[in-house]
Amino acid sequence: MIYKVSYVVTGTKQPGAIINQEQAPTVGEVIQLGKLTCQIVEIKDLIPPMGDFAYLHVTCEPLAEPKSD
Repeated sequence: MIYKVSYVVTGTKQPGAIINQEQAPTVGEVIQLGKLTCQIVEIKDLIPPMGDFAYLHVTCEPLAEPKSD
């Protein structure tokens, strides 16, 4: 199954991301979006799975300030 995941980060100017991945995200999981470390707080199906694809909307909260280069 391929998961097409739309990530949105609350309370920041981070534009989020749309990522294709082979494993489903889980609530509580910590992820890296660009320079921002986030924790997943909510997952919703956008539409029912179709064939080998699932379409998800994920809401995240920032855990730390963006890393500086």
